[in-house]
Amino acid sequence: MKTVLIVDDSASMRQVCTSALSRGGYNVVEASDGRDGLSKLAAAQKVHLIISDVNMPVMDGLTFAREVKAQPAYKFMPIIMLTTEAGEEKKAQGRAAGVKAWMVKPFQPQVLLDAVAKLVLP
Repeated sequence: MKTVLIVDDSASMRQVCTSALSRGGYNVVEASDGRDGLSKLAAAQKVHLIISDVNMPVMDGLTFAREVKAQPAYKFMPIIMLTTEAGEEKKAQGRAAGVKAWMVKPFQPQVLLDAVAKLVLP
């Protein structure tokens, strides 16, 4: 079973994502901000994909993405940003940080599952 790490400071958003991903057959690990995400990533057996918010306290999603990509073991980790941010500048910052996909909230759970399926290698 593939594992997805959800990093979002909104408990309700984590719950929506977890529910959709669980129904899609994924194991889910939740984190409340970027720093928590880094510690959960280090503690997890194997994470196949990360979904992160951009705007979070402690450590924002773009900083989190850069920190993940700076680690050799996670250099190729697919990261999806799931955020209210829709501006081209933020998206460009995301691409520069190694983000593979950008989804704007609110979202349809099936669209999220489709994006995850495209990025998680079988």
